[in-house]
Amino acid sequence: MVSVTGGDTAVNDERANDALELAGRAVAEAMRDGATEAEALVMAEDASLTRFANSQIHQNVAETNMTVNLRVVIGKRVGVASSGRTDREGLRRLAENATAIARVVEELEDWPGLPGPTAVEAVTGAYASATAEASPEVRAAGVRQVIGAADEAGVTAYGSFSSGKETTAVANSAGVRVGGTRTVAQLLTVSMGPDGGSGYAEGAAVDIDDIDAAGIGREAAGKARATANAVAIDAGDYPVVLEEYAVVDLLDMLGYLGFSALAVQEERSFVEIGKRIGSDLVSIVDDGHDPAGLPMAFDYEGVAKQRVPLLEGGVCRGVVYDSQTAARDGKRSTGHGLPAPNPWGPFPLNMVMAPGSQSREDLIAGLDRGLLVTRFHYTNPVHPKLAIITGMTRDGTFLVEDGRIVGPVRNLRFTQSYLDALACTVGIARDRKTLKGFLGGVVVPAIRLEGWTFTGTTEH
Repeated sequence: MVSVTGGDTAVNDERANDALELAGRAVAEAMRDGATEAEALVMAEDASLTRFANSQIHQNVAETNMTVNLRVVIGKRVGVASSGRTDREGLRRLAENATAIARVVEELEDWPGLPGPTAVEAVTGAYASATAEASPEVRAAGVRQVIGAADEAGVTAYGSFSSGKETTAVANSAGVRVGGTRTVAQLLTVSMGPDGGSGYAEGAAVDIDDIDAAGIGREAAGKARATANAVAIDAGDYPVVLEEYAVVDLLDMLGYLGFSALAVQEERSFVEIGKRIGSDLVSIVDDGHDPAGLPMAFDYEGVAKQRVPLLEGGVCRGVVYDSQTAARDGKRSTGHGLPAPNPWGPFPLNMVMAPGSQSREDLIAGLDRGLLVTRFHYTNPVHPKLAIITGMTRDGTFLVEDGRIVGPVRNLRFTQSYLDALACTVGIARDRKTLKGFLGGVVVPAIRLEGWTFTGTTEH
């Protein structure tokens, strides 16, 4: 057995070893049932959440889940089934179901076989006891600081504070045996003022003690006060400073649309290795071992995660692979497989954008007349290959003139190529935030762009 959890856990992760033993039993059941190959993915989670609204805690919930996901291969036919049962009879039925599916589905002509063992290295800082053992009182203390900041600013706080631990174990008939446990905490809040103002702030970390609840509360409350009585401005092209919460959306969308080997193979990606798509200030990697993010040592196929440069100085350098897409290109998986069945292909789950040399104030000072944008809302792809996205600003949009914030403006709709945004990046902040995107953990700075296309205004 291999335990790959870093941080302050014991070297022997008993929770991961138990999950790995369960995965091994599921594989054995499948092989007894006639499979030529089998893979079991066990995912266990202890998750707790404290919600607050109207500046009061109104809900505290906790749940424990365990799922066994079994992939069975018969020749080139692949069947997948999952179950929450972990007893022998439950595993036997799971194997029967997955095998029955495998016998009736179409063959995958380019099925490469399940991946074999890789050298999985322990990640540093993936686990914190403070997060794993966080009580409702610990989260309530953080929420109290957020509400206190809102009360002081005369606004109302809403949001949630979550903490938990996630165990993943993978075993397969090709010899993969790997498991580990990590922890994740997240605090997010929206503050709302009496005059229509709203502000947003968020933080995520492996260690709950690293989340600055008071700072997050002050940030959101300050924005809510500052955005009161926002005025409308005309749509059009404006230079912008995007704060970290908006930059997360850029990286998430680019990862979803383009930095996947399957997207390239299906000719729907913007990525061409060696092609420049961004300014020389922009560098992005996917690195599951970076302790600044939310580390992961291996993917959901049990393959060791590799550091993959995606953009270096604005130039395309790579995409992420799982075992299926890697075999098609004659390459090795970079450790970015998702749980089967997976029609979406591999995704970058640990994107990190390189910092710049400027402060947030420096970025704003560089705007003669432009906008400071806190975050985006309801973003959707319009043209995937060109990475054209439509969406809206939210929770803090400000007019900047002569390098100074002069007042809040009403939310604006936009239709913008995120590739063009990378190309017109002229400033990057030196400070970065660790946040949760829809594809995983993201480490991002604020950035300044020469232009952003706003196509519509809002009345409220």
